Amino acid sequence: MLWRAARPVPLPLVATQLRQVTFTDRGKHYDLATYLEVNRVTGLLILKDGRIALERYRLGNTERTHWMSMSVAKSITSTLIGAAIKQHYIASLSDSVTHYVPALAGSAYEGVTVRDVLMMASGARWNETYTDPASDRRRLLEAQISQVSGSTMAVMRSLPRAAPPGTVNNYSTGETQVAAEILRRAVGRPLATYLSERIWSRFGMETDASWWLDSPPPDGVEIGGSGFSATLRDYGRFGLFLLNGGVAAGDSGLPTGWIEEATTPKTLPGGAPLDYGYLWWPGQGGAYAAEGIYGQWIYVNPRAQVVIVVWSAQAKPTGAALVDDWAFFDAVVSALK
Repeated sequence: MLWRAARPVPLPLVATQLRQVTFTDRGKHYDLATYLEVNRVTGLLILKDGRIALERYRLGNTERTHWMSMSVAKSITSTLIGAAIKQHYIASLSDSVTHYVPALAGSAYEGVTVRDVLMMASGARWNETYTDPASDRRRLLEAQISQVSGSTMAVMRSLPRAAPPGTVNNYSTGETQVAAEILRRAVGRPLATYLSERIWSRFGMETDASWWLDSPPPDGVEIGGSGFSATLRDYGRFGLFLLNGGVAAGDSGLPTGWIEEATTPKTLPGGAPLDYGYLWWPGQGGAYAAEGIYGQWIYVNPRAQVVIVVWSAQAKPTGAALVDDWAFFDAVVSALK
């Protein structure tokens, strides 16, 4: 459980609400209503300069609804890694994974660094296919559902090596469970507690939040790649925390330059370009986003001072969005100028 702040950050309304957004995506014209309908959006929050420019709830949701953000949690986990480095719980991104997670010693994670994990470039073989009952992603999910202590790391320990560490990016939710284990061992307390201490209650979130564990307390570890639930406005406040440079209660909770480093494209050691940050998706013009399957987003545009949160209930984990969300985000930024 994450505890709300005693004094939440207010989210006042802009003087003139944003009522219409029109744009073109792949040759087709769309407006706000069509975007909401065809992408099955259940909640939309647009913040400009820390003020609500537009807020919509659909399909039975309200401002009190707590929505599971799926892989948006990956970017939250990444942010906590930054906080742990700031407080010297993690000495360096060059530290070995097995220094923090001895259970992975002798596995494909031997010789892998924290940075490799954040770039999903450990070299461990992984099949992320959500619809394949035999995929590694499904095995990890079943381990999480079993609620047996140590079962998620047993899955990760069983993976063979497919490439040298740091050389190949392969999207893997398993990497984020390794990241969660690194955090849990480094800070010595649950990720939810640490997030509450460093960001959630310090920055000014309005409501309590929750984070799924892979097994019951006290041994359970938060699911680093999904299972985080909060209100639409508090997801928006998390975006504002980043827009504010990671400052909470007058103190910078992240290392200098961390947000830019974590949210911009990387280059693998062999020279291959990587259109991915540290569990964040880079966009155009300095924008970046956390993205989850079925259509969940936190979009942050520092130059425009815009944060957009999207909840969706799409029919398939991936490939069901009829409209490119990035095209919608660009149109919102243009409409707010």
